[in-house]
Amino acid sequence: MIYRILFAIIGFIFSIIGITYIILYINLLTFGYTIKDYLEFILTKIECYLLPIGIIMECLSIKIKKEN
Repeated sequence: MIYRILFAIIGFIFSIIGITYIILYINLLTFGYTIKDYLEFILTKIECYLLPIGIIMECLSIKIKKEN
């Protein structure tokens, strides 16, 4: 049970970090980047991959069966 909670918390933290960087990089649009350039840019940044990793971890923490 404790592992599921820790897995969910770590996944939540990863999601928050990932979405924070994605939102911060939205400021690039004010410097003349297009939406296509913005998407290409965030796809090259490792910290932006934390959002899908965190979401997957949270989903897995829900799906993991209880230990007997």
